[in-house]
Amino acid sequence: MTMAHANTALPELGAIEVRGFTRGAFIVRGAFAAGAVYGAGTVGPFVSQALAQGSDSSGDVNILNFALTLEYLEAEFYRRALELDLSSDVRALAATLGTHERDHVAALRETIDAAGGTATEKPKVSFPIKDERSFLELAQTLEETGLSAYNGAATSIESREVLAAAGQIAQIEARHAADIRIARGVTPAPKVFDDSLQMEQVLEAVQPFLKS
Repeated sequence: MTMAHANTALPELGAIEVRGFTRGAFIVRGAFAAGAVYGAGTVGPFVSQALAQGSDSSGDVNILNFALTLEYLEAEFYRRALELDLSSDVRALAATLGTHERDHVAALRETIDAAGGTATEKPKVSFPIKDERSFLELAQTLEETGLSAYNGAATSIESREVLAAAGQIAQIEARHAADIRIARGVTPAPKVFDDSLQMEQVLEAVQPFLKS
Protein backbone atom coordinates (compact mmCIF):
# COMPACT_ATOMS: atom_id res chain seq x y z
CA MET A 1 0.00 0.00 0.00
CA THR A 2 1.18 3.49 -0.87
CA MET A 3 -0.07 6.34 1.32
CA ALA A 4 -0.80 9.90 0.33
CA HIS A 5 -2.34 12.91 2.08
CA ALA A 6 -2.91 16.52 1.16
CA ASN A 7 -0.96 17.86 4.14
CA THR A 8 1.74 15.38 5.06
CA ALA A 9 4.22 15.93 7.87
CA LEU A 10 6.61 13.22 6.60
CA PRO A 11 5.75 12.69 2.92
CA GLU A 12 8.62 10.23 2.44
CA LEU A 13 6.78 7.77 4.72
CA GLY A 14 3.75 8.03 2.48
CA ALA A 15 5.83 6.91 -0.50
CA ILE A 16 6.93 3.62 1.11
CA GLU A 17 5.04 0.55 -0.06
CA VAL A 18 4.50 -2.32 2.39
CA ARG A 19 2.73 -5.32 0.90
CA GLY A 20 1.66 -8.00 3.32
CA PHE A 21 -1.40 -9.30 5.12
CA THR A 22 -0.01 -10.12 8.55
CA ARG A 23 -1.13 -8.13 11.56
CA GLY A 24 2.38 -6.75 11.91
CA ALA A 25 2.36 -5.43 8.33
CA PHE A 26 -1.09 -3.95 8.86
CA ILE A 27 0.02 -2.03 11.95
CA VAL A 28 3.22 -0.90 10.22
CA ARG A 29 1.15 0.56 7.38
CA GLY A 30 -1.06 2.36 9.87
CA ALA A 31 1.97 3.63 11.78
CA PHE A 32 3.50 4.99 8.59
CA ALA A 33 0.20 6.63 7.71
CA ALA A 34 0.12 8.29 11.13
CA GLY A 35 3.69 9.49 10.69
CA ALA A 36 3.05 10.72 7.17
CA VAL A 37 0.15 12.86 8.37
CA TYR A 38 1.31 14.09 11.77
CA GLY A 39 4.98 13.15 12.22
CA ALA A 40 7.01 10.45 13.95
CA GLY A 41 5.85 11.53 17.40
CA THR A 42 2.34 10.24 16.69
CA VAL A 43 3.46 6.74 15.72
CA GLY A 44 3.98 5.50 19.29
CA PRO A 45 0.43 6.29 20.48
CA PHE A 46 -1.01 4.77 17.29
CA VAL A 47 0.95 1.54 17.76
CA SER A 48 -0.06 1.31 21.41
CA GLN A 49 -3.72 1.70 20.45
CA ALA A 50 -3.51 -0.74 17.55
CA LEU A 51 -1.82 -3.46 19.61
CA ALA A 52 -4.48 -3.09 22.29
CA GLN A 53 -7.28 -3.82 19.81
CA GLY A 54 -8.39 -7.23 18.61
CA SER A 55 -8.56 -10.59 20.30
CA ASP A 56 -5.15 -11.67 19.02
CA SER A 57 -3.22 -8.53 19.90
CA SER A 58 -2.56 -8.90 23.63
CA GLY A 59 0.25 -11.45 23.54
CA ASP A 60 3.93 -10.61 23.53
CA VAL A 61 4.45 -12.78 20.43
CA ASN A 62 2.21 -10.44 18.43
CA ILE A 63 4.24 -7.46 19.63
CA LEU A 64 7.48 -9.24 18.77
CA ASN A 65 6.14 -9.99 15.29
CA PHE A 66 5.26 -6.33 14.82
CA ALA A 67 8.82 -5.41 15.83
CA LEU A 68 10.13 -8.11 13.50
CA THR A 69 8.19 -6.58 10.60
CA LEU A 70 9.84 -3.23 11.31
CA GLU A 71 13.28 -4.82 11.42
CA TYR A 72 12.67 -6.71 8.18
CA LEU A 73 11.82 -3.40 6.55
CA GLU A 74 14.87 -1.58 7.91
CA ALA A 75 17.24 -4.41 7.02
CA GLU A 76 15.96 -4.44 3.45
CA PHE A 77 16.18 -0.65 3.28
CA TYR A 78 19.88 -0.63 4.11
CA ARG A 79 20.54 -3.55 1.76
CA ARG A 80 19.02 -1.61 -1.13
CA ALA A 81 20.87 1.56 -0.13
CA LEU A 82 24.15 -0.20 -0.90
CA GLU A 83 23.03 -0.42 -4.53
CA LEU A 84 23.15 3.39 -4.75
CA ASP A 85 26.09 5.63 -5.56
CA LEU A 86 27.09 6.60 -2.01
CA SER A 87 30.16 8.33 -0.62
CA SER A 88 32.58 6.05 1.24
CA ASP A 89 31.54 7.32 4.68
CA VAL A 90 27.81 6.99 4.02
CA ARG A 91 28.27 3.56 2.42
CA ALA A 92 30.16 2.38 5.51
CA LEU A 93 27.38 3.72 7.73
CA ALA A 94 24.67 2.02 5.67
CA ALA A 95 26.59 -1.28 5.80
CA THR A 96 27.00 -1.06 9.57
CA LEU A 97 23.37 -0.18 10.24
CA GLY A 98 22.23 -2.91 7.88
CA THR A 99 24.25 -5.45 9.85
CA HIS A 100 22.62 -4.25 13.06
CA GLU A 101 19.14 -4.59 11.58
CA ARG A 102 19.82 -8.11 10.31
CA ASP A 103 21.06 -9.03 13.79
CA HIS A 104 17.85 -7.58 15.23
CA VAL A 105 15.85 -9.75 12.84
CA ALA A 106 17.73 -12.86 13.97
CA ALA A 107 17.33 -11.97 17.66
CA LEU A 108 13.60 -11.34 17.33
CA ARG A 109 13.03 -14.56 15.41
CA GLU A 110 14.94 -16.45 18.10
CA THR A 111 12.89 -14.79 20.86
CA ILE A 112 9.61 -15.60 19.10
CA ASP A 113 10.68 -19.21 18.68
CA ALA A 114 11.66 -19.44 22.36
CA ALA A 115 8.23 -18.09 23.29
CA GLY A 116 6.54 -20.84 21.32
CA GLY A 117 5.34 -18.53 18.56
CA THR A 118 5.71 -18.44 14.79
CA ALA A 119 7.75 -15.65 13.24
CA THR A 120 5.91 -13.53 10.69
CA GLU A 121 6.98 -13.59 7.06
CA LYS A 122 9.06 -10.83 5.52
CA PRO A 123 6.80 -8.36 3.67
CA LYS A 124 7.50 -7.04 0.20
CA VAL A 125 8.54 -3.39 0.31
CA SER A 126 9.72 -0.58 -1.93
CA PHE A 127 11.42 2.68 -1.02
CA PRO A 128 11.62 6.08 -2.76
CA ILE A 129 15.42 6.36 -2.70
CA LYS A 130 17.55 7.19 -5.74
CA ASP A 131 20.66 8.91 -4.40
CA GLU A 132 22.58 9.65 -1.20
CA ARG A 133 20.43 12.61 -0.25
CA SER A 134 17.13 10.75 -0.53
CA PHE A 135 18.64 7.77 1.29
CA LEU A 136 19.81 9.82 4.27
CA GLU A 137 16.52 11.69 4.47
CA LEU A 138 14.45 8.51 4.50
CA ALA A 139 16.92 6.75 6.81
CA GLN A 140 16.43 9.45 9.44
CA THR A 141 12.67 9.24 9.08
CA LEU A 142 12.62 5.44 9.29
CA GLU A 143 14.85 5.27 12.34
CA GLU A 144 12.89 7.92 14.23
CA THR A 145 9.59 6.35 13.22
CA GLY A 146 10.82 2.93 14.29
CA LEU A 147 11.95 4.25 17.65
CA SER A 148 8.56 5.87 18.21
CA ALA A 149 6.92 2.56 17.29
CA TYR A 150 9.03 0.66 19.83
CA ASN A 151 8.07 3.18 22.51
CA GLY A 152 4.42 2.67 21.68
CA ALA A 153 4.65 -1.12 21.71
CA ALA A 154 6.52 -1.20 25.03
CA THR A 155 3.39 -0.27 26.99
CA SER A 156 1.70 -3.52 25.89
CA ILE A 157 4.55 -5.91 26.70
CA GLU A 158 3.84 -8.23 29.63
CA SER A 159 7.10 -10.19 29.95
CA ARG A 160 10.01 -8.44 31.65
CA GLU A 161 12.43 -10.40 29.46
CA VAL A 162 10.69 -9.33 26.26
CA LEU A 163 10.53 -5.73 27.48
CA ALA A 164 14.26 -5.78 28.21
CA ALA A 165 15.00 -7.16 24.74
CA ALA A 166 12.82 -4.53 23.06
CA GLY A 167 14.46 -1.81 25.15
CA GLN A 168 17.92 -2.91 24.05
CA ILE A 169 16.91 -2.71 20.38
CA ALA A 170 15.17 0.65 20.86
CA GLN A 171 18.34 2.15 22.32
CA ILE A 172 20.28 1.09 19.22
CA GLU A 173 17.58 2.53 16.96
CA ALA A 174 17.99 5.87 18.76
CA ARG A 175 21.74 5.76 18.15
CA HIS A 176 21.09 4.94 14.50
CA ALA A 177 18.89 8.02 14.20
CA ALA A 178 21.61 10.16 15.78
CA ASP A 179 24.25 8.73 13.41
CA ILE A 180 22.07 9.50 10.40
CA ARG A 181 21.38 13.03 11.64
CA ILE A 182 25.10 13.66 12.05
CA ALA A 183 25.72 12.36 8.52
CA ARG A 184 23.13 14.86 7.29
CA GLY A 185 24.76 17.69 9.24
CA VAL A 186 21.79 18.29 11.55
CA THR A 187 21.43 18.30 15.34
CA PRO A 188 21.24 14.73 16.74
CA ALA A 189 18.68 15.59 19.43
CA PRO A 190 16.80 18.78 18.52
CA LYS A 191 13.91 18.40 21.01
CA VAL A 192 13.49 17.55 24.66
CA PHE A 193 10.25 15.65 23.96
CA ASP A 194 8.51 14.40 20.83
CA ASP A 195 5.39 16.20 19.68
CA SER A 196 2.08 14.48 20.36
CA LEU A 197 -1.56 14.77 19.39
CA GLN A 198 -4.84 13.42 20.68
CA MET A 199 -5.24 9.77 19.63
CA GLU A 200 -8.62 10.53 18.06
CA GLN A 201 -6.97 12.92 15.60
CA VAL A 202 -4.46 10.33 14.52
CA LEU A 203 -6.98 7.51 14.12
CA GLU A 204 -9.27 9.74 12.07
CA ALA A 205 -6.39 10.69 9.80
CA VAL A 206 -5.18 7.13 9.13
CA GLN A 207 -8.56 5.41 8.76
CA PRO A 208 -8.79 5.93 4.98
CA PHE A 209 -5.38 4.27 4.52
CA LEU A 210 -6.32 1.25 6.60
CA LYS A 211 -9.35 0.52 4.42
CA SER A 212 -7.33 0.19 1.23
